[in-house]
Order: sequence, then C-alpha cells, then structure tokens
Amino acid sequence: MTIGKPMKRAVMCLLFFACLSGAIGITVAASPSGVAAQTGGEREAIRSGGQLERSEKWREAIELYEKSLKSWPESQQLKYGLRRSKIHFGIERRYSDGSFETSLLRKSRNEALTLFDEVLHQVKSNYIKPISSTSFVAHGTESLYLALANKKFLKLHLRQTDPRKIERMRGILRDQFWNKLISQHTAAYQTVDQVCNYASSVLGLPGSAVVMEYIFGGCNALDDYSNYLTPDRWDDLYGNIEGEFVGLGIEMKSESGKGLLLVNVLPQSPAAEGGMLRGEHIVSINGSDCRHMTTDEAARMLRGPVGSRVRLELRSPTKSQEREGIFVRRSVLVKSIPIVRMVDQAQGIGYLKMTGFQKTTPAELDAALSRLRRQGMRALIWDLRGNPGGLLQAAVEVVDRFIEEGVLVSTRGRMGDQNWNYSAHRPGTTNLPLVLLVDGDSASASEIVAGAVADLKRGLIVGRQTYGKWSVQSLVRIHGAPGLRLTTAKFYSPRGRTLSKIGIRPDVIVQKSKSQVTFFRGPADDLNLDGDDDLQMGLKILRKQISRR
Repeated sequence: MTIGKPMKRAVMCLLFFACLSGAIGITVAASPSGVAAQTGGEREAIRSGGQLERSEKWREAIELYEKSLKSWPESQQLKYGLRRSKIHFGIERRYSDGSFETSLLRKSRNEALTLFDEVLHQVKSNYIKPISSTSFVAHGTESLYLALANKKFLKLHLRQTDPRKIERMRGILRDQFWNKLISQHTAAYQTVDQVCNYASSVLGLPGSAVVMEYIFGGCNALDDYSNYLTPDRWDDLYGNIEGEFVGLGIEMKSESGKGLLLVNVLPQSPAAEGGMLRGEHIVSINGSDCRHMTTDEAARMLRGPVGSRVRLELRSPTKSQEREGIFVRRSVLVKSIPIVRMVDQAQGIGYLKMTGFQKTTPAELDAALSRLRRQGMRALIWDLRGNPGGLLQAAVEVVDRFIEEGVLVSTRGRMGDQNWNYSAHRPGTTNLPLVLLVDGDSASASEIVAGAVADLKRGLIVGRQTYGKWSVQSLVRIHGAPGLRLTTAKFYSPRGRTLSKIGIRPDVIVQKSKSQVTFFRGPADDLNLDGDDDLQMGLKILRKQISRR
C-alpha cells in the first residue's frame, strides 16, 4: 500500500488488510452470561467453538464463529465466542511480537498511562464516529480480564502466581470495573490507574502490562480497520506504503505440524536468489524447529537488520529430505504490477496484474502502458483480483489515467480535513477499451477504481462481487512513536455510493475460476490463459468490441 494527501494530524490512506487483531465492533463490552433457546445446530457450533478455544486455536475459532453467525445471527453465545476469540488472538499476536515486548512493555507505568491518555484523545477527536470514554475503557477492562486467562500473557507476567490470586483479580475487574461509567476524559486515566493499583497489589503485575491491554483492548470498541500498532507492525505498514522491505522476500503462513508454507517468493529477493520455492515449508530457523510455530512467532525470528544472516531448513513437497541454506537479509523492492504482457497479439489486447496501490504504482502503471503500446495494444484487461487496496492517492492517480473528466472519488468524515473531492485531469488519459477483473478480495483502493469505472461507464467489470471496504484510515503518530491506524472517513463513488459490506457488483459475473492469479504479488509465470475463466471472459468481451470498430 502507499501514502496520500497529507492531513493536519496524520496521513490519509486506505489500508491493505482487515486485521483479525483489530476491532470487535461493539459499543460497550457485555458480560459473558445468559443462554437463549438454541437449535441443535447452534448448540453444536457453540460446542465446537468452545473446543477450539480450549485448544487455543483462535483463528480456527474465529472462522467457525463467523461462519456459524451467518446461520444464527442473533446467537449471543456465538457473538461473544467470536469477540472472545478475536481478543485472545490479538493478545497472542502482541505477545509474539518482539517489538511489543522490547518497546511498549518496557515503558514505565506513568509513560504507559500518558500514552493511553493520548490514544484515547486521538480516538475521541478523529475516529469517524463518536466514541465515549466509557466504551473505550470497558473494552480495555474486557481485554485485561481475558488476558488474565491467556497462557502467553500469564507465562510472561504471572508464571509462578497462585491461580486463586488471578481469579481474585478477575473478580475485581468483573465486579468493580465492568462497564464502569466514565463521566469525563480525566476519569478514564484515573480508572486505569486504579486498576493498575489493584493489579500491583494483588498480583504484582507491572503497570505497563495493564495499561497496554487498555490501549490495545480499548481499540476493540472501534471498527475492524482501527487499532494501535506495535513498532514492527508500524514498520510493516510503511514497508507496504513504500513498496520496500528489509528481509528475505517471502510471504508465508503457518501450517501446524508442517512448518511455514511459502505462499510466495518475491523475484530478485534473497529468498529467490537462494533457491527458495513457493510451496516449500520452512521447518527450522537457526536450528529451532518451527513446525508448530505461529506465523507471528516465526516472523519474530526471521526479522533482522540489513546484512544479518539466517540459517533455514526447508522441505519440498516433492522431496522427503530437508535442505539447508543461509540467507542474508537486505532491502527488497516490491512491484505492485508484477505481470504485464500481451494476451492476444493479433487483436492487440494487453493485460496487467496490479497487486496493491503503493507510492510507486502510478509510475509502474505508466511504464506498463508504454510497454504494451509499443507492442501494439488496442485494448486492456486490468486485473485487480486479490488486490486488497493501498494508498488513496495512488488509486486516484491510476484511475485518472483512464477517465477524462468528473469526480473520481470523494471522502467524508467528521473533521473538515477529511472531506475531499478528487477529480480527473484530461491530459494523459488512455481511451482504450477496458475490462476490469475483480473478486471478493478486491478491496478499498481497488473499489475506488471499480466504483469510478462502473459509475462513469468507462469499461466493463468482470468477476465477482468486491470485498466492500469503503473506509479511509489515517496513520497517527503519538509522541514520535508508532501510533494509531484509525478510520477517519468513508469514501464515495462518483454517483455518491458508499458500499461498505456490500461491494461492487460486476457487469458480468463469472463463477470462481479453478486457475487464477491467486498468489499475492505472484511472478510473471502465474498467468494461465486457458484455465482462467475471468480472463477468457475479458478476452471475449474485448474481441467483440474490437470487431465492431
């Protein structure tokens, strides 16, 4: 992703991902009690969710609860199970993040409380909807309550503590602080300070550990795209913005018992140059078995400064023996347009795959279009499938290449500096016939493009309904340190539509292809012309248009 128009307090940008460790989407935390009449299927879903929670399989529990709520949307137990699992997932991610432990947890109690006060001030001042101090603090209380039952939290802070003392502290939170009314801003600081006193007296728990649950947990009162960021996650975000990372150049996900699956290996990266292949598993990092690590735990071990070395053992899906390699971390440039080619030379139909919207994207697009024109391009298929978004300004600039006049997108928020209209500029417009490919993972900045193309009838949209993320996030630094990612505005298509949780419906709907460009930032050989039904439909449409000219 990338950066946009500067604001007085922050940077406006559309964020890539809806993080599970983010918001829970409730107003005031509810007490976990009460059972309504249930169907057999609902009871089984609750039971299965409980088993996953007891096994600490938080991501699987989240997926089960989300799926079950589609069938039983009024189930309070499923709703609370989902919220509980999300909070635990967020706690585990924080405590697997080295920068959280080495930076935020090392703050003094007073430093942490000052940070809490500033975070609450920024939320109340800039979040897209009014948030009360009562709601923010209540969610922090809930997060601390659950943290006191979370093994990672307990292992670091309370390994030798009598469980009866921990339950006593949880009882204090439940009886004295659950949904406690906070009448004014200063009372929030005082309430958290009071909880710190109890936690220190009963458990000997450091104040920083308490306050961090009120900072990160308080953000659970917000939407799915707003949260406080650890230093490493802040750096990752700016890596997306700049299109540059320090590391090995891999994208991975944990597969318990197998290791870390290489979802993608970036071209011209240390990983690619060292022979890593997509589909392999990392099974050991510097001699430590990682087959049962979470993605976050492994990422912590894989991080390091430029020039440092890491020793990895890898297992190929086609070979029984493991192999070892030493890789040197360095800066890796990430292209947002990894595939540019002619897909029908005779008819002059070009194709480009755009995987994100970052600072370099407009220049990459200009180079891609120039290259395709030199090869005789007369029409274009623009592929935004799987593109989770990025920088607002980059989205405006790239869609401006295809539309001559009119408003491309507008933003509206609570603050005056969140209200903007972005209009097209006629010079440099490309007037070729256009097909836009989208799917359920095309989000935010991708939907700015799709909304403009649809509303201004600039081309045909092919594929499946888009994700439905129509909000704008701002990055707010606090005291010069990493800070908040905060939803501050909604965006609207040229016709004034905002389609949050709905998305753009394509002009031509195609059932999901078995073979598509599904890997994020995939290399050029990922394009499968014959097996890609969306691409074939785009070719059919453009060939027909060209034949009529």
